[in-house]
Amino acid sequence: MTTNAHSSRSFRNHPGAAAVALAAATVLLAGCSSSDDTSDPLAGDKAAGDTVVVGSNNFAESILIADIYGEALKAKGIKVSYKPNIGSRETTYGLLKNGSITVLPEYNGSLLAYLDAKAEQTSLATVNAAAKAKLDSKLTLLESSPAEDKDSVTVNAATAKKYNLTATSTLADLKDIAPELVLGGSPEFQTRQQGILGLESVYGLKFKSFKALDAGGPLTQAALKKNTVQAADIFTTDPTITKEKFVVLQDPENLFGFANVTPLVYKSGLSQEGIDALNAVSAKLDTKALLDLDSQVQLESKDPLDVAKAWLKSAGLG
Repeated sequence: MTTNAHSSRSFRNHPGAAAVALAAATVLLAGCSSSDDTSDPLAGDKAAGDTVVVGSNNFAESILIADIYGEALKAKGIKVSYKPNIGSRETTYGLLKNGSITVLPEYNGSLLAYLDAKAEQTSLATVNAAAKAKLDSKLTLLESSPAEDKDSVTVNAATAKKYNLTATSTLADLKDIAPELVLGGSPEFQTRQQGILGLESVYGLKFKSFKALDAGGPLTQAALKKNTVQAADIFTTDPTITKEKFVVLQDPENLFGFANVTPLVYKSGLSQEGIDALNAVSAKLDTKALLDLDSQVQLESKDPLDVAKAWLKSAGLG
């Protein structure tokens, strides 16, 4: 099916969510070894010699994935320095173009929407091909991971138990159940194709009612926990899913587009060995693993660098 994955509700674009993430990221950086680089991340100095500079945007998950990338490169004997917590895509994309950053964790569909807001997103392959075609000639995308951080319809534990919904259940499984459920999300979720309109036109879902809350933030999380709403728009790697035993429903028609974690690279700054190392990370990193890693950092207050190293070791990449 044809969708446009550009949504201002994206965790990486939504101002409210970004503010929450920035606050969390700031706390996390106090204990993050990758922040030992005290140079100004916006200074724009190119990497010295053969050092690969791994950057991250200003939210906790980006910092964690950057640590995974950096430590995977170090495991291959590649010199790495970090520029964590830089800012939004508008800033980091420019730093990549001028070579100040060599590697950055990206989300393919969100990146394509930034490069071309009108681009249709029909499959993983077409999204990546279109994004590569729109990138600055000095940049490229490497292999995408199965891991995605995107919008979802998620139900609380009580609802999942009542209707026998599991992690393998799909949105189509809600067709007969939806009239009994209150759905929560941001106000704009009511009027978007990647929202109520699409849920009805693609999956035939008609909910009992809709409660306007926030964009996958604390209001939505609390309402779902308290059963004020039984289903809600929650981001797929939100640690609240693990903490509250929420169940994310699968989206086989890709209504919510594509947001696969993908390395964005300054071509001349990374060797083939480095490319192979990052592609190996992408091959192993899926949404379930990323949710677990995010939970360790954001719920258990573990050092993201330690979490990254432990995961790489468990995946045979450390």
